[in-house]
Amino acid sequence: MSFDARGFRDAMGRFATGVTLVTAVAPDGAPIGLTANSFTSLSLDPPLVLWSLDRKSDTLPIFTECKHFGVNVLQTHHRDLSNKFATKQNHHFDAISFETWDSGVPIISDALAAMECEVHARHDGGDHVIMVGRVLRLRSHEDGVPLMFYRGKYADLAHPVSAGAAQPEGQPKA
Repeated sequence: MSFDARGFRDAMGRFATGVTLVTAVAPDGAPIGLTANSFTSLSLDPPLVLWSLDRKSDTLPIFTECKHFGVNVLQTHHRDLSNKFATKQNHHFDAISFETWDSGVPIISDALAAMECEVHARHDGGDHVIMVGRVLRLRSHEDGVPLMFYRGKYADLAHPVSAGAAQPEGQPKA
């Protein structure tokens, strides 16, 4: 059976994802970021995460040269932040509050989770570059509702799990 790029994209859109703001520091010292939903954990030992960057992204030169990046898992109230950094040539932190950790990458203080990563590897991924990072430092908040993406638009988590809630029987464990 054959399919076209649109069919493939539509099928992949049926997989709900969280939304992240991936950050770095440009060679001129400016903090930059971009919205990504291609984020996942890779390994517990060592602690590795990965995300992928479109080769057409105007941030490609920065992310293919940087030594560190940050991953900020966004909450529902970060929708405007996500929209801002999803736009080409709009990757700067003008009037946006952030903190920095050891490497200097921007960290959103109220992100649901935030990680400071050292670049572990970069791999060819077709029209994307797969970025693998070793997590050096992290923080997560117990409560909050993640910003979700499904079928090409934002979606709500129907039944958020509260901190300390038992996992229903038969649910996948990460």
